[in-house]
Amino acid sequence: MRLNELSPPWGAHHRKKRLGRGESSGLGKTSGRGHKGQKARAGGFHKRGFEGGQMPLARRLPKRGFFPLFKKEYLVVNVADLSSFSANAVIDKKVLDEAGLIRKSSLPLKILGDGDLSVALQVKADRFSKSARTKIEKAGGQVILNG
Repeated sequence: MRLNELSPPWGAHHRKKRLGRGESSGLGKTSGRGHKGQKARAGGFHKRGFEGGQMPLARRLPKRGFFPLFKKEYLVVNVADLSSFSANAVIDKKVLDEAGLIRKSSLPLKILGDGDLSVALQVKADRFSKSARTKIEKAGGQVILNG
């Protein structure tokens, strides 16, 4: 058997309905659209969320807060997570990704100061919190900013 000899199993395909081909076809005259109304007309469609003229749910529910349009997201790693690495290791996004501490490496990396660090490390990241910076330097490590 070759790829060009394959055919779908019986019943997998349905013949396309032939609309408007006479009364006796069962789909003549109105072509299965019924009489009048929005769905019967050519170009009769409604956009997403349309509820027949009723106020749509998205407009009925109250809106709260502020949603910034250009919100900057960061991959967040705490200082406590870095304590598992060996002394004098160079920590960057690639190393953290291999260790399973971050997921998407496309976002910028920020190191936060939650926890304690007892090992001297060279940490490369896009951002550091003040507490993270002091904890890394206090442990004898080095803070390196990307870009």
